[in-house]
Amino acid sequence: MDTLTLLATAVALGMDAFAVGAAVSAALTTLTPRHFFRLTWHFGLFQSLMTITGWYGGGGLSRFTHGMNDWIACVILVLLGANMLRESKHPEDRAHDFDPTRGWSLVGLSVATSIDALAIGVSLSLIGMVVWRPALVIGLMALVMTFAGMRLGKTASLYLGQWAERIGGVALIGIGARIMIENVLK
Repeated sequence: MDTLTLLATAVALGMDAFAVGAAVSAALTTLTPRHFFRLTWHFGLFQSLMTITGWYGGGGLSRFTHGMNDWIACVILVLLGANMLRESKHPEDRAHDFDPTRGWSLVGLSVATSIDALAIGVSLSLIGMVVWRPALVIGLMALVMTFAGMRLGKTASLYLGQWAERIGGVALIGIGARIMIENVLK
């Protein structure tokens, strides 16, 4: 795989990380360097690890998850988006400690945004390509795109105020719905 193809693949894989990073940062009332680190690090790490996992798993892993990857990502994103909407309905009642960059929410978002990298890893193994360089480039691109998305989301939240979390929840549901629609139309 030439460098241009690898970069285009990494950018395509990083688009969900960008969108989810923007939605999450817009929903947070305060955005600290720790939030940036946790989300960018985990999204980049999961993109790399899923690429490597797909490569090592090859055909066996592909047969096990065939047809389910998109549905898994869809369900995770829709559930997390619905949770963000639920949390935003009554600001005085919501849990002030809810932070999607921590715990199982972070793991769920990381898996949902990187599940396509699993298929790329399988593809790389099928064409006999060594996985280390692509996994590194894909992970770094996801990290950079998540950071950029978070910066954009935080800027947007300054203008959106309390609606930012609702819009972020709708955005996650929209990304999940897009995945579902693409899966149905295949």
